[in-house]
Amino acid sequence: MIAAWRTGTARRIAAALGELLLPRACVACARLLDHGDRGLVCGRCWVRVHELPYPRCARCGHPLTREHCSWCALLPPYVRAARSVCWIPGHTAGAIVHALKYAGWRGVAEPMAARMARLPWPEDVLAERAAFVPVPLAATRLRERGYNQSALLARALSARCHVPVRESCLVRTRRTATQTRLTPEDRRHNVSGAFAVPVSERPTIRGAHLVLVDDVITTGATLGECAATLFDAGARIISIVTFGRAPAIGDAG
Repeated sequence: MIAAWRTGTARRIAAALGELLLPRACVACARLLDHGDRGLVCGRCWVRVHELPYPRCARCGHPLTREHCSWCALLPPYVRAARSVCWIPGHTAGAIVHALKYAGWRGVAEPMAARMARLPWPEDVLAERAAFVPVPLAATRLRERGYNQSALLARALSARCHVPVRESCLVRTRRTATQTRLTPEDRRHNVSGAFAVPVSERPTIRGAHLVLVDDVITTGATLGECAATLFDAGARIISIVTFGRAPAIGDAG
């Protein structure tokens, strides 16, 4: 018992010295983490994330600003539902996504997925969803980045929701230009035909309800192309979940 006490004390002292000599900073705001913060993002930053306001559309999860939801028009009929946590871009939420996607902070995926896992879904989606499918990266971009942020989110969601991940059922056939500065029409053209379902994977998704996972949805071009590819390969229906969502014209931030 004394030995265990000494070991525990030594670990606490080592941890305290580590924080003194190498203080940890929030990967979103770069301020020193408070003593109670255990993650990579500080509690103040999580509070500043602007979640999508209510009321929300029962199908697409978009905030309703009028009697009829205009955002649903972006989704094809075989997309059952879509859900997102917060608005993107946004100073804090955007910084969190940037930390995961471009700064190499893989550990940010877990708390992001924790918030994605708490999103409310229609009962049939919860009952039917067969797998999480991350939006794939091109091979060259995967080598450059070292990981696929959407796959990290899908794995963390899988652990929380007890739904398997199928990373191999959707592949990117070519590298596409970054979507950031493209118009909605250019975005659709950019990703057209950029995804495929390998022949060997088609039996595993036939008739299934699959949930696409990505970090952000903007115009829906990439996720729409992914959904169309899965549907054409035999999936029965698709749902979509992302951490961030870009506001449409007329949305209140």
